[in-house]
Amino acid sequence: MSSGPAACRDRKRSRWTFFRQWLLHPRSVASVTPSSPELGVAMMAEMPAGARRVIELGGGTGALTRSIREHGIADQDLLVLELNPELHRHLREEFPQAWVVQGDATRLRAAAASAGYLQGGPADAVVSGLGLLSMEKAMQRDILASAFDCLREGGRFVQFTYGPRAPVSDRVVAELGLKVRKGEFVLRNVPPATVYVYEKNS
Repeated sequence: MSSGPAACRDRKRSRWTFFRQWLLHPRSVASVTPSSPELGVAMMAEMPAGARRVIELGGGTGALTRSIREHGIADQDLLVLELNPELHRHLREEFPQAWVVQGDATRLRAAAASAGYLQGGPADAVVSGLGLLSMEKAMQRDILASAFDCLREGGRFVQFTYGPRAPVSDRVVAELGLKVRKGEFVLRNVPPATVYVYEKNS
């Protein structure tokens, strides 16, 4: 992981950008602070073996994006979707070689296809920092359905949540024919977070 004065300045700038957007849009920005490196490591541990192509939902200031790249995913195989215009601009500047797209996660398939990302094939994993737990069931269903439309057979949807329960309702899981597994609890995150993994039933 990068260190030194420049990296410290970048982290402070990212935190301030994120906090400012949380003040402006508290319902759509899920947390006051970006995800910790420890949470990024826990989410990368849930990637399918040999994962090469990844989509990130809710890129924010790029905290998880950096973890994805450090996991070995090349920029040309990484698509980052962000709805917030200022955070989208920040991500474009931070990751100019990646596929950084402004759009709604309920229409991920259309956004990824329009950008040209899916011409390289489906993704192996979708990594999500969205606040699914606070969303209506219909929106949860639309987001996961669109995500799995972009995933290869055996692909995974990796999500974290701050709540005490799974971030996707049991009804949505059943409707989409998914199975869910609880991953690591990350205490060194503000607030502490739990990782969940969703896959299609075989």
